[in-house]
This record gives sequence, C-alpha cells and structure tokens, in this order.
Amino acid sequence: MTSTALSVKLPNPLTLHENKETRPLFEAVGAWLFKHRTSLPVPLALALLLIPSIEAFSPKLVWLGTVFVAWGEGMRLWAVRHIGVISRTRSDRLGPLVETGPFALIRNPLYVGNIALWVGFALSARIVWLVPLFIVVLGIEYHAIVRWEEQLLTAHRGDEYRAYAARVPRWLPVVSLQSSVVSRPSAVTFSWRETLFSERGTLMAIAAGYLLLWMKSQV
Repeated sequence: MTSTALSVKLPNPLTLHENKETRPLFEAVGAWLFKHRTSLPVPLALALLLIPSIEAFSPKLVWLGTVFVAWGEGMRLWAVRHIGVISRTRSDRLGPLVETGPFALIRNPLYVGNIALWVGFALSARIVWLVPLFIVVLGIEYHAIVRWEEQLLTAHRGDEYRAYAARVPRWLPVVSLQSSVVSRPSAVTFSWRETLFSERGTLMAIAAGYLLLWMKSQV
C-alpha cells in the first residue's frame, strides 16, 4: 500500500464514484490494477524463467542482482515495520497516517522495494535487457495504482493527507529531510517478529525465485 496503514474495506473499483464515466481514466486503470495486483507479476516471473539468459555467467552480475533484491526487501521490511501488518488487511478500519521511517522520505516505499526486487531478479537471471522493461512496466502500473490510492486517501483523510503529500514526494526521496523525522518512533510499534510474519509471503517468493533460477541454469 501507500503511506498510510490503509485497511479500509475497499469499494468495488468500478463503482467507487456514482458516475464512473467522469472519473479520470488513469485512476480507473489504477483501481483495476490494484484489484488484480496479485496476478500481475506472473508474466514477469514467466519471462525470467522462459527467456534464455543472454549474458554469459558472471558472478558479479549475479551478486549485483542479489544486492538489488536485498535492498528491495530491506526497504519493504523497513516500511512494514512502520506501517504494520494492518497494511495487508481489508477491514473497515482506516489506520493512522504513517510519516516515519521510509514514509518520511517517499510515500510509496513498498512499491519502490518491489521494483528493486524485480530489477534484481532480472540481473540475477542474466537477462539485462529486461531491467529497463521491468522498470517501465512496473513504473506505469504502480503510478496508476498510486493515483487511485491517493484519491481514496484524500477522500478519507482530507487535509491531513494533502499536507503529507505536499511535503513528501511519491517516488524520489527527500534528501534534505531531518534525520530526526526519519528515526522518530512510529505511533504504533511493531516488532520484528510481526514484521517478518507479515512479509513471510514475499520472503518465501524470493527464496522460490532463486531456487527456480538455479534450476533453470542447470537445464
């Protein structure tokens, strides 16, 4: 999700507004993408497994990919530790606005982490030409989702979210932000046990991904 622990029961994306014809097209696309977000990475994974590795085996390239994967998952873990496990629920409750940790630098650290993960896997698979393609495809997808999420958050949070959005950018970090804001404790403290439990699916997917890439290299 984005910068808040968004756990509101999400409406049907096609009926979010009474007059859906007047709704911005980009937000409508974002709503559809959000609804199908769990299946959207499947074509990317198939590309990594089915497209032959063009580059000759290079430990440096594989290690570079591993660094991107580790950085991306590190960003996700940092974000989940601040936003909490509520970020994966769909209850009627809307969580508090989270402005600490990575959310003090960018509004969408989870999506940035996801992009880094896929870039890392493309490098580890030695299919370097997929890197810019993944960045473009995921960038468009996540930007559309974020635009839809932002109008939903604005509707629920109003000026509180507008002030946060005016202060913190969507994607590029605020390099001049005071470190005290980044390190300030969150309103709710989440343990590493809770964080890792929430991220167990992503961690297992990373392990499975590397196992499949290894099996591909043995064929």
